[in-house]
Amino acid sequence: MGRVSRRAFAVAALSAFTMMPRASAATGRRSGAPDSEMRGVWLASVANRDWPSKTGLTASQQRAELLTHLDTAVRNRLNTVFFQVRPTADAMWPSPYEPWSQYLTGTQGKDPGWDPLGTAVEEAHARGLHLHAWFNPYRIAAHADPARLAASHPARQNPGWVVTYGGKLFYNPGLPEVRAFVEDAMLDAVAKYPVDGVHFDDYFYPYPVAGQSFGDDDAYEEYGGDFPDRAAWRRDNIDRLVRETADRVKEIRPSARFGISPFGVWRNAASDPLGSDTQAGVETYDDLHADTRTWVREGWIDYIVPQLYWSIGFAAADYAKLVPWWAQVARGSSTQLYVGEALYKAGDPAQPAAWQRTDELSRHLTLAGRYPEVRGHVYFAARDVAADRIGAMARVVADHYGEPASPPR
Repeated sequence: MGRVSRRAFAVAALSAFTMMPRASAATGRRSGAPDSEMRGVWLASVANRDWPSKTGLTASQQRAELLTHLDTAVRNRLNTVFFQVRPTADAMWPSPYEPWSQYLTGTQGKDPGWDPLGTAVEEAHARGLHLHAWFNPYRIAAHADPARLAASHPARQNPGWVVTYGGKLFYNPGLPEVRAFVEDAMLDAVAKYPVDGVHFDDYFYPYPVAGQSFGDDDAYEEYGGDFPDRAAWRRDNIDRLVRETADRVKEIRPSARFGISPFGVWRNAASDPLGSDTQAGVETYDDLHADTRTWVREGWIDYIVPQLYWSIGFAAADYAKLVPWWAQVARGSSTQLYVGEALYKAGDPAQPAAWQRTDELSRHLTLAGRYPEVRGHVYFAARDVAADRIGAMARVVADHYGEPASPPR
């Protein structure tokens, strides 16, 4: 999630395929409200996607916008907010590790005069909402100029940690010192605030850029000797991040749950007989070096939210085929399955006909309700819940969220 970049990439990488977050209901639906199901919304701060609406607002204006998003979630009978607090190797709380986010004041490192994460946790809990702190581990900047970062930025202090790729700056996941640092930086928030969860989005190794290679030769030379190839080494780097973060979250805040929202296709069946009946242009296992299926099967994470940002019947990546595939992956594991829903696509004139239907997302929830493994839905994103361009969210609420529900534990 720093979804702005990913979304742009997805459109290009999947050509006609479109991808983004969504939301829906949960388990095999019976009459009445379920005792618990995930009804979540992503609140994205990267590039001022959802919040704050622009840089340079006063502290009171930023706070008012944040509370409005929380109130909107309650009004739509949602129960969990995934709040992006580390969009670009920066912080939405006073961090000793990284500078204040530029998306608050317009200047990276400038104190906004209040504590957004602390306020979000307190005010979410006051409304009966859960608050998951959403972090992007490795993205540094959506540009390639380290001089534009705050002077104190760790990426400027440690230039050997940084890889420039696709016109952007990233931390190198292959360096153990990078992995340790990003874990420390993220877990500072978990130690300081009573968050209900820790959340990663879909960015691990960056989405591929045609004709470019990710410059990790030196790290591979030093650390990759025990692996059959670079791809296996890269997957191990991400596996280590996931396992170590999970262990440290449980140590620091045992009540907090750790989950990840990957791109919705692990591998196509043409690449692996265990893969899904899809023809996606991106496969997380091969392209992002994120072995999402293993994370679920091994129980390394508490929940997974695959971003199934496609309509029912979409040829390259059919929602109706991906939901049962993910349900099978989750079956018998200790990892709970929620579905990421592309609310942002509903009513977008650039999207195919299915997304002009007010009931497309409601149909998603009905379909997913046939699979007991699906414990709920998360919608991308807060701005779209508020706008509800063609009434798709209102239709979901009317059809599926007649009564409040508590989040899964």
